[in-house]
Amino acid sequence: MALALFDLDETLIAGDSASLWLEYMVAEELAPASMIAEEQAMMSLYHQGKMDMHQYMAFTLQPLAGKSRQWLDSLSTRFAEQVLRDRLYPEGLARIEWHQERGDDLVLISASGEHLVVPMAKMLGMDHCVAILLDEEEGMLTGQTCGTLSFREGKVARVNQLFAGREHLWQGSYGYSDSHNDLPLLRMVSHPHAVNPAPALRQCASELGWPVWEWQR
Repeated sequence: MALALFDLDETLIAGDSASLWLEYMVAEELAPASMIAEEQAMMSLYHQGKMDMHQYMAFTLQPLAGKSRQWLDSLSTRFAEQVLRDRLYPEGLARIEWHQERGDDLVLISASGEHLVVPMAKMLGMDHCVAILLDEEEGMLTGQTCGTLSFREGKVARVNQLFAGREHLWQGSYGYSDSHNDLPLLRMVSHPHAVNPAPALRQCASELGWPVWEWQR
């Protein structure tokens, strides 16, 4: 049984779940429209490999501070069904099914918040979910994160934490991502795949001889 690690944004879905979530929150009048331009500026830094993820999460989680976990779970599940489901790549679904038939351990791993990733992991039938954890006090969200952020090297650290004690964890493993921010993860797996890769990852994949897959809706 091998690990199969799938990134979410721009890999399994067309678009970025966090950006789409903010647009959804604005449309629902749960966040000010002024947040969109600043979030897009931060995402530009992400694509350049210069984003401060702690800063990004603190900014984008502001509208959730003081809300209940139950409220958020209901809203994010509806968002996944109404917005993200239609953005899934059929080729990605087929690849997930291929791993399921092999009996592999499927992990949806993302640098987005758990409120966005967990509903998608359930929808896709993933065995595990790794995402940025949201802090809460007595069932109420603080608008902050907790634990190791699943971003860059943090993704590797979180996988090691999740499967602590499992021998030969990375042996025979598969990884799928679009972003050069996931190079630490892709370099760990036995079978890295660049899916709809950003230019920096495309160049790296070409130099290393990794498969480059173009998935379309």
